[in-house]
Amino acid sequence: MRHILHIAVTLLPLIVTACASPKYNYLPTSTEVSMPEIGSITTVGVGDTMLRQGKYVERDAINVFQTITVGGLGTYTFSPGYYTKVGQDATSEFFLPEKTAEGGNVTRGALTDPFEAIQVMKDSNAICGVSVLGGKICESNQPFTKTRRPSLEADGFQQTLIYSGRIGSKINIGYREFSNSYARPAFNNDVEYDLSDSNIIGYKGAELEIMEATNRNITFKLLKNFNSPDLAR
Repeated sequence: MRHILHIAVTLLPLIVTACASPKYNYLPTSTEVSMPEIGSITTVGVGDTMLRQGKYVERDAINVFQTITVGGLGTYTFSPGYYTKVGQDATSEFFLPEKTAEGGNVTRGALTDPFEAIQVMKDSNAICGVSVLGGKICESNQPFTKTRRPSLEADGFQQTLIYSGRIGSKINIGYREFSNSYARPAFNNDVEYDLSDSNIIGYKGAELEIMEATNRNITFKLLKNFNSPDLAR
């Protein structure tokens, strides 16, 4: 096994050199979202979500708060940002930079083998850079925490209605679709309803009974969600 550096590693402080084989066996978790309950009476303010339904998918991640360098000569440098989990074994978890504007980035020193993954040990706070050749180098007591992030690759999908206010007898409702927490602009729409015609409004299968509406808030009873067949009248 080649060392991760082509120099003597005994001179580098707080470093563990060993072999690692990154795993890619992690599956994100999925949560069904449906709020409020059918038949319930709810009050929300202007700009707030009236109705939300769908599936939210999350992935374990780490958040690096400031630049981390593992190796006394800058073997691997992890920039601030999020790194999402891709796998795990009995003793550690493996992460890669998140592919968003908030994702971190990894750079390597001139004498360092190409990067493959970040390894975080389960029984300590050590964070390691793992090379494509399986070598790794670690540092302890670094500025990162574990967290959870929306999964970009998974099939999370949500539909929402948002209250946008009232003018005269008319109310404005915004419809939004999200792939996890990321909006899908092509599937957004704003709809106007005249309450003098009816206090029952509907959009894409959802139906609501409007009980009171002002320029500050709206009170409504949910009769039917986006995919629920029965009215709760």
